[in-house]
Amino acid sequence: MPPRRRLTPDGRHAQLLAVGARLFAAHPYADVLMEEVAEQAGVSRALLYRHFPSKQALFAAVYQQAADRLLAETRLDPAQSLREQLGQGMDVHLDYFVANRNAVLAANRVLAGDPVIQTIMSNELDALRARLLAVLPLAGDDVREAVSGVLKSWLVFVQVLCVDWLTRETCTRDQLRDICVGAALGALEPLLPDDPANR
Repeated sequence: MPPRRRLTPDGRHAQLLAVGARLFAAHPYADVLMEEVAEQAGVSRALLYRHFPSKQALFAAVYQQAADRLLAETRLDPAQSLREQLGQGMDVHLDYFVANRNAVLAANRVLAGDPVIQTIMSNELDALRARLLAVLPLAGDDVREAVSGVLKSWLVFVQVLCVDWLTRETCTRDQLRDICVGAALGALEPLLPDDPANR
């Protein structure tokens, strides 16, 4: 066990999250033991459980932190074309998915029925949809409602496709990104003005 360092409660919490994130990325969920998290952090199991009462609670905190970071790094800039904006957002998410394959598969497969994990994912998808709606040129409430429905379905499509791809890579990463972007553009085309910036 590494020597224990004195940290503030917030600092210790952040350290435990970082260790947890590293282990959940490196190993399947079932193989990550709280004892190993405590050992790598150089703390007692009792202290770890004071911060996170269960492995599920630690994973949920790690996944919430990742979702917050992905939202912060997804920059939707109306000065760019819709294709460029979607491509940037897909790149941010795919980079995370590839680097954290085990964590993403745990959230979408092992813990698929966990209400906390599902809420984290739903909140991120809702936030992405709201941000996309804010940058799209929409003519009226009816169009906005239709586009919102398309985006909701598209985000679920992307989630399912990416999880399947992490399980069995049937195409390249760039092809996956282009498939997802192309699906959004094709679905939205009938609802958006005929403007080159939307392509």
